[in-house]
Amino acid sequence: MPTPLQLKIVNFTKDAYIVVEGKQNADHFYIIRSGKVRVSKEVEVVQEEGGNVLGPGDFFGVVAAMSGHSHIETAQALTDCSAISVNKDNFGDLIVQNTPVAMKIIQGFSRRMRYLDEALARITLQQSTEPDIGHLFFVAEFYAKQSQFNQAHYAYHQYLRYCPNGPHAQRARERLEKIQPYSQAVYLDGSETEFTRIYKKNTMIFSEMMPGGELYIIQKGSVKITKIVNDNEVLLAVLKQGDIFGEMSLIENKPRSASAIAFEDTQLLAVNRENFARMVSSQPQIITRLTQLLAERIWFIYKQLANTLLKDKVGRLYDGLLIQLERNRVPLRQGESYIFEFGPKELINMVGLPMAEGREAMRELLKNSRIKVLDDRIVISDRAEIEKQAKYYRKMQKIERARRQSRL
Repeated sequence: MPTPLQLKIVNFTKDAYIVVEGKQNADHFYIIRSGKVRVSKEVEVVQEEGGNVLGPGDFFGVVAAMSGHSHIETAQALTDCSAISVNKDNFGDLIVQNTPVAMKIIQGFSRRMRYLDEALARITLQQSTEPDIGHLFFVAEFYAKQSQFNQAHYAYHQYLRYCPNGPHAQRARERLEKIQPYSQAVYLDGSETEFTRIYKKNTMIFSEMMPGGELYIIQKGSVKITKIVNDNEVLLAVLKQGDIFGEMSLIENKPRSASAIAFEDTQLLAVNRENFARMVSSQPQIITRLTQLLAERIWFIYKQLANTLLKDKVGRLYDGLLIQLERNRVPLRQGESYIFEFGPKELINMVGLPMAEGREAMRELLKNSRIKVLDDRIVISDRAEIEKQAKYYRKMQKIERARRQSRL
């Protein structure tokens, strides 16, 4: 029989600061019992869905507690209020003993994640976020032109599956027939029941814009998450063993926002809605891991959105590198080197600069002798230098903003 979850009730007076943006080592979060709390950020990067005033049943501080990063927001009591304080180590117990609350957190995270992801796509990728199942054809066309027949076969097949009478159906059938002998695409029909699935390198797991009813847990190998934007493949992430992906489509029943492709031979666990409902209470450690990953992604997207507000293009590149160091929890020690898993093109895409402007800014960045490109990877010889430069550009922008305001 599980030990009853010990909940701590805390009270705050009107105007009290409960959490402060930038504070490190958050080990608990709050669920409001009574009163109102306002959540704010030093730089409001995007107006969030639902607003910034929270009431009973709402929660805050979860992103910092569950991701292990610093707080991304400040929470201040608008009235006298009471809240439940939950230690991050007790989240698994919360899932088992108060499943509705845990599911509200997971679903809230998923909605927040999708909202922020769509905002980032609009800003950095200059891409409409309206779902269009017909986009599957253009995904297939891109990979066919690159002679990546596994991905092309998968996307053509999905286009015909969901748009059998679509405007490009005949061309899709003709091209699918030509490339099929050269393809190793697997799990094409959505009727698969295998819990464990094997994907060879460069085979597609799912394509952006197709419906989704499963999340995946990586047991072996790695998976890259990509988007096709303006006839280019944009690398969003490389996920490794233990990572979970595809959860937003399962929780919210919405189209896939990006494609997932096996980066090497990969073994996955596929979890559908029925299995997920059972796992919530039977395997809280997996649901805890999912919450941690969602918290990590929300933290990361906030940082990316804040990056888009930097006016200086070189400053954005420095800030982009710092975000990656913080995301990977790399100690920012002076004189210690680090090799990033990406090169200049990927960094330019990450910070949302047009390629021509990004290359020019990259040339300026590489004038710093502590930064080099080797084998198409960015290499730094001094981690602390990246933090120093990123803070410098943010400080200069803050000073310039204050000057402009003083003239008004």
